[in-house]
Amino acid sequence: MKALKIENNHKTLVDSVEESLIRYFKEQGLRPGCSIPNETELAASLGVGRAVLREALSRFKMTGMVVSRTRKGMVLEEPSLLNGLKRCINPLLMRESTLRDILEFRIALEIGISNNIFRNVTEADIAELEEIVEMSQMIGTNKYAPISEHRFHTKLYEITGNHIISEFQDIIYPVLDFVKEQESDFFGPIEQELSQSGDLVTHRHLLDYIKRKDLVGYKKAIEEHFKLYTIYLERHKK
Repeated sequence: MKALKIENNHKTLVDSVEESLIRYFKEQGLRPGCSIPNETELAASLGVGRAVLREALSRFKMTGMVVSRTRKGMVLEEPSLLNGLKRCINPLLMRESTLRDILEFRIALEIGISNNIFRNVTEADIAELEEIVEMSQMIGTNKYAPISEHRFHTKLYEITGNHIISEFQDIIYPVLDFVKEQESDFFGPIEQELSQSGDLVTHRHLLDYIKRKDLVGYKKAIEEHFKLYTIYLERHKK
C-alpha cells in the first residue's frame, strides 16, 4: 500500500495516526465488513512503530469500529455511537453544571419524542404501561419512585422504535438517579408542594393522554411532569 500522510497539528503522534487511518478508510471507500491492511503494512506506510499504531487501533477497537476476525484479520464494523459515552459516564467525575446540562437535555429529548410515541404506540404498549402504573400504585406511590420512573420512561423510549434513543436513556439514567439522590432534600418538599396544589402530573395522567390519543394534551402534560426538575434547574441557574 502507498505511504499515508501524517499531519501533525500540535497533536500527539497517536492522534495523528488515528486521523490518518480515518482519512484512509474514507478515501478507500471502505465499509463495514471490509478488511484493512495488517499492522505491519499500516505501520510501514505511516512510518511509525507498531506500538504507536496499536495504540491508535485500540481506540477503534474500543468503539467497535475495528474487530479481528479469524482468517480475515482486522475488519471494519459499524461503531457503537454511544459506546464511548457509556464508558465515561460517571456522575462522581462530573461538575454540577454538567449534571444539570444532562438533566436539561433529557427533559428536552423526552418532550421531543412525543410525536414518535403517538405514531408508534400499540395496544400492547398501552397494556404494558398500564401494568407499570398499577404496580407503582400497589407499592403506595404514583410519583417519582425510582423503579416505576425508570420502567415507565424506558418503555416510552422503546415505543419510539429508535434504538439510539433507547440506548441513550440507559446511559444517562445513572446520572439522573445520582442528581435525585444528592438533591433529595430539595426535591422532596417541592414534590410535596406540587402534589398538594394539584400540579403534580403523574404517570397515570400521561398514560390517560396516550389512551385518548390526545397528543396536544400529552405534550403539555409531559412538560408539567418534569416541572420538579425545571424548578430545580431554574433555581440553580440563579
